[in-house]
Amino acid sequence: MNALKKIKEVIAATEKDAENFYAKGNKAAGTRLRKAYQEIKNLASEGRAEVQAAKNEGK
Repeated sequence: MNALKKIKEVIAATEKDAENFYAKGNKAAGTRLRKAYQEIKNLASEGRAEVQAAKNEGK
């Protein structure tokens, strides 16, 4: 559940960058957005591992 909370935090923190990139064409915001997407990808992998470990433990 820890990874899911972190993903939510990253998404909340990144919404302004997404708006600036898509609506205003701010290239620096696009760079920050790509970085956030990469972080979300890594957190999703961690979340998958957490779920698999919990499943194997019988939770």
